[in-house]
This record gives sequence, C-alpha cells and structure tokens, in this order.
Amino acid sequence: QVQLVESGGGLVQPGGSLRLSCAASGNIFVIYAMAWYRQAPGNQRELVAISRGGTTNYADSVKGRFTISRDNAKTVVYLQMNSLKPEDTAVYYCNAEIQGVTTATSRYWGQGTQVTVSS
Repeated sequence: QVQLVESGGGLVQPGGSLRLSCAASGNIFVIYAMAWYRQAPGNQRELVAISRGGTTNYADSVKGRFTISRDNAKTVVYLQMNSLKPEDTAVYYCNAEIQGVTTATSRYWGQGTQVTVSS
C-alpha cells in the first residue's frame, strides 16, 4: 500500500508564490516518476509538471514560473509556484509511478490540495 500526502495549498494574491509538497510512503521499492496535475472547475485534469529520472517537463502554461523538484531520498516532490496568476487556481494533485517490494509498478494519486489565486 502506498500513500501520497499533499500540503502547501492556500490562498495567494496574483504575483505571489506557493510551494506544494507531496510525500510518498508505504510499500516503496522504486519511484520512477512523480508529477503534479491540476483540475479547475469544468476543466479536464491536466499535467502541470513531471520529474522522471533526471528530467523534468512542464506544461507550456507554467514554464518559467513553476519548478518541480525531489528531495534527497526521492520520496518527496515539491512544486514551487511563482508569479501566480488567477488562471492557476485549481485543485492540485500529486501523482507517482511506484514499484513496491515484490509488487508491480502502479500509479498513485494524492487527495489534492486547493490553490486559489485572487486579489
């Protein structure tokens, strides 16, 4: 069993910053990738940023403003969000591709954390 616990969401003014965190725990042997998705009301869930191996990729809408990173143990992923815009308002979800001890690789989701950008 794997759990992803997110934190760091909240209310921020346009131009401000937030840092989201997601900690993975449980039956973990290898974490191949960790990513952040977001979903605004009425929209589909979209990939915001992903860290796989030594490579990171970002949605065009957040390039230059958001940064995804991992801790030394590779079990925590962060999303540093700068120069926030109202259109960044959404529920942000952590996602991880994890292989457990004696188990196959699976993808897991966090419960989501609300980010609201408003003046």
